[in-house]
Amino acid sequence: MRFQKIASIKEVGMDAKRKISIGDLTILLVNIDGTFHAIDNKCPHMGGSLYEGEIEGSKIVCPRHKTTFDVTTGKVVGPGKLAFFKVHPGPVRVYPVKIEGDDILIGIDS
Repeated sequence: MRFQKIASIKEVGMDAKRKISIGDLTILLVNIDGTFHAIDNKCPHMGGSLYEGEIEGSKIVCPRHKTTFDVTTGKVVGPGKLAFFKVHPGPVRVYPVKIEGDDILIGIDS
């Protein structure tokens, strides 16, 4: 696994989010109480951009169907809803994050 710089600490404020593109990947970087987490930006249900969702503590809500994901684990913590049916997508991918000086790096499979 190689680590790649995606932002600096100053670019992502406390309890803020940022959408980052690396090649074919679009990653959501979230700062929760000074700890950075990186997950796939795309909801696995219908591809909604999680960046457009609301952050609630360590969770983000998909703007399309309201499925709630834990940004620290990528796991679904609340099902979404499509019309009258509950939506149960799989988890989103989580990327390892490390800080070097003022740089935020994420681990990407080589």
